[in-house]
Amino acid sequence: MSDNDKTHRILCVVGARPNFMKMAPIMAAFGALPAVEAKLVHTGQHYDVAMNHQYFQALGIPDPDINLEVGSGSHAQQTAEVMRRFEPALDDVAPSAVLVVGDVNSTIACALVAAKKGVPVIHVEAGLRSHDRAMPEEINRVLTDQLSDLLFTTEESGRANLLKEGIADERIHFVGNVMIDTLRLNLPRAVPAARIAADAGRTGFADNGYAVLTLHRPSNVDDAAILKGLLETAGAISERVPVIFPVHPRTRATIERFGLAHLLDRPTLLLLPPMGYLEMLGLMKDAKVVLTDSGGIQEETTALGTPCITLRHNTERPITVDEGTNTIAGNAPDAILAAFDSILAGGGKAGRVPHFWDGRAAERIADIVVRWLQDR
Repeated sequence: MSDNDKTHRILCVVGARPNFMKMAPIMAAFGALPAVEAKLVHTGQHYDVAMNHQYFQALGIPDPDINLEVGSGSHAQQTAEVMRRFEPALDDVAPSAVLVVGDVNSTIACALVAAKKGVPVIHVEAGLRSHDRAMPEEINRVLTDQLSDLLFTTEESGRANLLKEGIADERIHFVGNVMIDTLRLNLPRAVPAARIAADAGRTGFADNGYAVLTLHRPSNVDDAAILKGLLETAGAISERVPVIFPVHPRTRATIERFGLAHLLDRPTLLLLPPMGYLEMLGLMKDAKVVLTDSGGIQEETTALGTPCITLRHNTERPITVDEGTNTIAGNAPDAILAAFDSILAGGGKAGRVPHFWDGRAAERIADIVVRWLQDR
């Protein structure tokens, strides 16, 4: 058998829900190629079984071949436990390469194990930088890229960042955004906001326009004063446009701990549990504006043409600001309200869908990976 006829086994790693949206089209693209046998590892970093099943089912992801069931813990505990449990799985499968996505603890943990055992590492969504080392995800991104043999970028800024950090140009490939592959494929199945509101007992809540709020980053939800200001701002916005707020479990816990729940007791605010992918897609699609501290939502709103206000002082996805619909406002109430007023008055940035955000990024990744493995 020649190298070109060989079937290459690739171990694909997911750990947290943002990874699921990125991995779904990659698994599908590999599945269409006879030269690849893709096996899926779920580290269990996000361990809500019902929510995980909902995402896997909605996105058509096959059941994991291996589930490490790591669960929660501090960054150090979680990273160490993923490494400890991933190593024997890697030895058992003996893959040609390990593919990781994004910037969660599972990403760096599995990349580090693979690199130390001499197994090539492929990183999808490489080169994104907020230049804020206070973000744990930034540490994960930088280190994973240094460990990777093949790096796939979603925007051209990624290549520039990687070259500055000493990554060889021939290892970098601009392929577009796999999250947008998932979005385009599933947009016809998005659950309308009106149905979501009605299911929550609030029929008519979203009929005349609404905003969406998501909050989960420690810099926003772990500081009582900052969180109080953000919730008060959400309340003020809701008096002008009703606000739908799917509340992250961690955020809900800090709201209760800081005694801030009364700030959300308004008829113009609709609090929901964490949403599935198709529900969240429906909420974003028709919103007047989305307020968020999520990186992925910045990309999704740009692809949808929905105005986005990012409740952070920086972004690792600058293309969403330069070409898309995203405005960076930070977490100060005055700045957020000014950005909201501007969007309400003028409809927000028109934006455009960035190059290669065309629904075919995973196909490009699969083709490059197969050629790369055959040439090794």
